[in-house]
Amino acid sequence: MSSNIRIGTAGWSYPHWNGVVYPKTHGTGFHALEFMSRHADAVEINSSFYQALKPEIVKLWAKKVERNPNFQFTAKLHQQFTHQRIVQDAEVAAFKEGLFPLLRTNKLGALLMQFPWAYKFTEENRDFLIKLRRTFREFPLVAEMRHSSWLAEEAQGIFLDYKIGFCNIDQPAYTRAMPPTAILTSGVGYVRLHGRNPQNSLGAYQPGAPRLRQHDYLYSEDELSEWTERIERVSRFAERTFVVFNNDAAGKSFVNSLQMRELMGVRRTPAPLELRRKYPVQLENMGPQQAQQWLFPAEAA
Repeated sequence: MSSNIRIGTAGWSYPHWNGVVYPKTHGTGFHALEFMSRHADAVEINSSFYQALKPEIVKLWAKKVERNPNFQFTAKLHQQFTHQRIVQDAEVAAFKEGLFPLLRTNKLGALLMQFPWAYKFTEENRDFLIKLRRTFREFPLVAEMRHSSWLAEEAQGIFLDYKIGFCNIDQPAYTRAMPPTAILTSGVGYVRLHGRNPQNSLGAYQPGAPRLRQHDYLYSEDELSEWTERIERVSRFAERTFVVFNNDAAGKSFVNSLQMRELMGVRRTPAPLELRRKYPVQLENMGPQQAQQWLFPAEAA
């Protein structure tokens, strides 16, 4: 399988992952990103959706994943740009400054513009998308559109003309929801799997529903297999492809990312012990011995 496929999770700093993904107790030398870099080749930065990042913190993050030279970050564009539509010079400059350390060291694979379901394909929204493309022209931009109107031929033309990557998503079915796709409109392929919990219908769920319940979904192996062909089609012509799981409840995104790595033939490492204990069926073939055999198969007699 192509080495341009990077599979990981949306976010990594979750208290509910302690004792599930991460050790319940760990020493002062432990860092979650260093841990992640052993088991994934990508992670999506969630916190940039809520605040501009501090360059010194971002430099630390880059240092923590150095042991995996194939590792890249992706990041979400701040919601003030995509949801509130406030595009002011000072805020734009502050946001860019936080990501420049990753961009300059080739550690930033994509900048994701996550739009709400209500952001339908209209002339006004088309023009605003182009404005964001020009504002953040230094970055490899990808757009996640949750409304199916963006599948129109004219809408796809905007993605192609302005070299905006198309985010292929998996989500519960609801009114005019974006269906599963395998679309590539730039050098960056992107797949984002949110789970299929009806309470997480990305804009149609009840306000105030607990976040963990919305993200509480474990993909079956059959459901993951549905996506392998789509990922292969996207990655065939992409310079790099990211597959990101956003179902973080109880570490399920981490479990599914490990399973997808196995299905796609991506570099395999042993699953964390705590996770194997919680998900013995899903991770039964991902112990240290099996991973070593996968990496170094015995020579035929």
